[in-house]
Amino acid sequence: MSVPAPAIVASVWGDAGLGPAALQRLQLPGREPGLRSSFAVSTAAQASLGVAALAATEIGRLRNGLAQSVSVDLVDAAVECTGRFTLDGIAPEVWDKLAGLYSCGPPEQNAWLRLHTNFAHHRDGLLRLLGLPEGAATTPEQVADAVLRWQGDLETQAAEHGLVAARLRSFDEWDRHPQGAAVAALPLIEIERIGDAPPLAWPELAKAAGPLEGLRVLDLTRILAGPVAGRTLAAFGADVMLVNSPGLPNIEAIADTSRGKRSALADLHHAGDRAALVAALQGAHAMLQAYRPGGLEALGFGPAQAAALRPGIVCVSLSAYGRTGPWAGRRGFDSLVQTATGFNDAEGLAFGAGRPRALPMQILDMASAFLLAFGTEAALLRQRTQGGSWHVQVSLARAALWLRSLGRVDGGFDAPLPDFAERTDTSASGFGRLAAMRPAARFSATPARYARPSVRPGTDRLAWE
Repeated sequence: MSVPAPAIVASVWGDAGLGPAALQRLQLPGREPGLRSSFAVSTAAQASLGVAALAATEIGRLRNGLAQSVSVDLVDAAVECTGRFTLDGIAPEVWDKLAGLYSCGPPEQNAWLRLHTNFAHHRDGLLRLLGLPEGAATTPEQVADAVLRWQGDLETQAAEHGLVAARLRSFDEWDRHPQGAAVAALPLIEIERIGDAPPLAWPELAKAAGPLEGLRVLDLTRILAGPVAGRTLAAFGADVMLVNSPGLPNIEAIADTSRGKRSALADLHHAGDRAALVAALQGAHAMLQAYRPGGLEALGFGPAQAAALRPGIVCVSLSAYGRTGPWAGRRGFDSLVQTATGFNDAEGLAFGAGRPRALPMQILDMASAFLLAFGTEAALLRQRTQGGSWHVQVSLARAALWLRSLGRVDGGFDAPLPDFAERTDTSASGFGRLAAMRPAARFSATPARYARPSVRPGTDRLAWE
């Protein structure tokens, strides 16, 4: 049986040090099964979005006295987490043809390896490692044959080359793994004071404004969880500046995850762009980042460095496998973490598929996104009352352990397919006519919305004015 959403919310809320009185203003209608899964993926979506939305209203209440009630429907939250969207009526291809699970042993061994090849440099690096021709002409059949014939630990060798692959594990195998043990020792959301500073002033808030309006957030993220965290804060009213590097690729979902944001470019190896980011940081209340551990520090914008540049800043960091353990620096994505931590194995067994099965959405990304937004808000509340600079940390692998703790869903695969059309908003964007899932959080007075259209990277200057 799965854990009820109100109990989950109360636990996450209390662990962040927030008072219980506000919980009376949150309604969580609906029950499992939401989307088809043996895991409480829809409850995870509802609970993580619920705490993020409620924390936004707490910030609003401190600013203008308006204590809004919030409602998050279970199926609405699950549908938002599917990330479905179209551009000019066409659904973009979200997976490279070589991405996916490959058998790496006899069937009775249940040995599988998941490859992530959505970026060309990751695809070509794996093809080189496998001794196959680089480029889009190589077929999945060629990759399958090469993986099956591979001698040795391909998962580890891929990681040593800066590539992304994950071997299928059961829950028990993951729990016995050194990284599984390291992740289990971490809290779901870490909120740490990293410096002294006076409370930062918040701009005045009109009664009709979203609860986060006027609070400035730098979004230095690229792949799903981080950008969705920034988008969530934008939906609640924050002024979010997405900052992309002109030299790094993006995924198709940037059209969806950029809703509500400004979008600028900055090459942090260029002195002028570094100066512009410093100026923007000095006017920000929070900064999100999801680069590989140590990446931003090498460029001078790690949490401690940011706190020195902007005393009182809330820095928010996302990692794949957590900040400690042998895999702390390893690259990873939701699909790979699902495979490595046991979910693909357990879901396949529950479904009776005879092979691993993915969860119905990238719930580790999406739940982590909402938890990142909530952690940002909880730290902003601490900063406003206690002063200080703060560092918030969330990892996909720790979110996976949290999802496990929510229990299993009886009859989860019998859930009816939800109506996506009735939950879709259509708008102009810099990428074409965008049809995407609307915000699932419902506020009693100031509806969640995207005040800015989704625009291409570099549309805006890296400056708040």
